[in-house]
Amino acid sequence: MKRHDKAVRISALLDQLIGVPEVPLHHEDHFTLLIAVLLSAQCTDVRVNQVTKHLFAKASTPLAMAQLSEDEIRAIIRPCGLSPQKSKAIRRLSQILLRDFDGTVPRDLAALESLPGVGHKTASVVMAQAFGVASFPVDTHIHRLAARWGLSPGRNVVATERDLKRVFPEAAWNTLHLQIIWFGRRFCRALRHDPDVCPICSFAMSQARKARERRARNEKRS
Repeated sequence: MKRHDKAVRISALLDQLIGVPEVPLHHEDHFTLLIAVLLSAQCTDVRVNQVTKHLFAKASTPLAMAQLSEDEIRAIIRPCGLSPQKSKAIRRLSQILLRDFDGTVPRDLAALESLPGVGHKTASVVMAQAFGVASFPVDTHIHRLAARWGLSPGRNVVATERDLKRVFPEAAWNTLHLQIIWFGRRFCRALRHDPDVCPICSFAMSQARKARERRARNEKRS
């Protein structure tokens, strides 16, 4: 099956099985979304939502966040991991938003990427979910599924983003990003995954990769 034809079938299945997806990170506005996405690096969305409930009760604006010390922020966000780096980035980016952007989150990818702790994936999520700008943020989960489904060779997230943008229409990127995340959680997990019963892997995954995943699964059981 050609990659484009496979993408069309995958998109139809995602519409059927996932529908209109929810944004998994709880937030109130552009700023709280930015902070939540930053905190999600190497942390589950469930844990981030637990932490931001307490963080945003204390500071939900750049001004309030900048008035907290790094130690105060770190104490709250410690369960998310990487708290020294993240607390420093959160306080510093809040100060920069106040100084350079009138306390608002910029609607510009390059400006977002210039903020401390904000990489390309985080900036792309904000562009997509806060501003509705067509983006295809690729995290490790989407990277893994794109490789499983034969939509990208899976060399790195940059290459995967480029490949996905080539096979899916731009108007669908923002929705597909979330649909793939939710599909992965429900049907296509990294561990204990049976590609023959997965609604997408069953037809999209190559026979060679299915054989490799079966062997790996059997080795873990033995």
